Amino acid sequence: MVGGDALARKFQIPNQKLEMLNLPVVRWGDAYTSLEVAEIVHFLTGEPIASVSQAGSGMLVRDLRQAERARAVLRDFKCDELIAMMQQAGQLFLEASLPMGDGEQSPNEFAQAQSASTGLPEHLCKANMQKNHFVLSQMDAMLDALTRGLDLNILSQGYGRESRGVTVSYQAQSPVLGLVLPSNSPGVHTLWLPAIPMQIGLVMKPGSQEPWTPYRMAAAMAAAGIPHECLSIYPGGHDVGAAVLTHCRRSLAFGGLSTVNQYRGNPNVQAHGPGFSKILLGDDQVDHWESYLDLMVESVYRNAGRGCINCSGIWASRHTEEIAQALAERLGPIEVRPPDDPEAGLAAFTVPGMGTSVWQAIETSLREEGAEHVTERYGARLDERERCAYLRPTVVHCQAPELALAQQEYMFPFVAVVKCPQERMPAAIGPTLVCTALTDDASLRQTLIENTQIDRLNLGPIPTTQLDWLQPHEGNLVDFLFRSRALQTTELPDAPC
Repeated sequence: MVGGDALARKFQIPNQKLEMLNLPVVRWGDAYTSLEVAEIVHFLTGEPIASVSQAGSGMLVRDLRQAERARAVLRDFKCDELIAMMQQAGQLFLEASLPMGDGEQSPNEFAQAQSASTGLPEHLCKANMQKNHFVLSQMDAMLDALTRGLDLNILSQGYGRESRGVTVSYQAQSPVLGLVLPSNSPGVHTLWLPAIPMQIGLVMKPGSQEPWTPYRMAAAMAAAGIPHECLSIYPGGHDVGAAVLTHCRRSLAFGGLSTVNQYRGNPNVQAHGPGFSKILLGDDQVDHWESYLDLMVESVYRNAGRGCINCSGIWASRHTEEIAQALAERLGPIEVRPPDDPEAGLAAFTVPGMGTSVWQAIETSLREEGAEHVTERYGARLDERERCAYLRPTVVHCQAPELALAQQEYMFPFVAVVKCPQERMPAAIGPTLVCTALTDDASLRQTLIENTQIDRLNLGPIPTTQLDWLQPHEGNLVDFLFRSRALQTTELPDAPC
């Protein structure tokens, strides 16, 4: 353990203090200060940086009686108008000083506060701001892709004529989209942004350590002219998250594997959990593995390894020991750096005891025969601090896909290099959010294309962390929020018989 003085010397903690902010509950655009509050503190110093009003599930359920109004105020605008407003909001989100509770935050202050509560390095917080801005700036192209070129007025009116001359009807399944948001990776907010231009309101339960993005995004949208009555923000405990998922007719939930399993098969909840993303080297390419090393490192290490799209498994039939050693040489020496260091690449575990428990779980799995810790010679992986812990990049080698570590994912740069015959890979990889297949084998490619366990498939040398936002991510939000149904009318000219 590192004491407070030693910690300050090692990390050179800056003396400037973040402004203490009071964040209210937001009930259809109106601020509400609760008697019950939760304090957010700086993960290194323990200094309070925000006092967050807490909502209760009863409040949320009562407020949802007005959910139809959220959609109604958005339908006062055309979808194209809302897209233009969201694009303006993206610019404000990236560049403007915006209200934050009872104060104001510049973009730099926002990144500093987000880093202070989540443990993510400041430059990665700014990178996630860029990611949100990009999605907002490309909102027209995104919706055109996600709707397959549908005239958005058809979603607004409920029916209309497609360009091919066919009458179509789409029915909104909920006036609002419920969101139970995480604290680990601010980049996930890109997934819900298209709801507003489709005239669907928002009911957000922010992560306990990352309330910043929902509040800043709400402020940016309001400044761009989007009616504040279309959204609510309910910080609170697990009961509030459960109420969102129970009482909103459509919701996105972000959590661990237990969350995914709990809502599996529930048509009202789209659950986002671990990605178990992987890189597969086909037998025709594995002898050239060294040419793909940079791609592997980027897929594992980018964004501090915190995303579901980070690679947690590299599978090949041979050369796996050499691949693991090469990855360990690149990733093993990486040290913890201060959060304001532009070279910092690791994020802190800010929940007490979490980093330690994660490492203990890894150590337990390493006792299994056939599992080897390849980064061990580069020093201890667990770096405990006074108020937090870090885990340095970890590479393990698994002699078979049945080993426990071959199917694990953690919130830091962790990767298992797994030895597996090519013919077994498609069935053995298990659920995989992103699969990068390094092969020109037509048969293997076709098998992977047909593999229902893979969500996003990259054919060729594409990092697992490189997304195409014009393609759906873990399900198409348009299909989730709207139902295609039959509708016939004589109101449209030349309607087919």
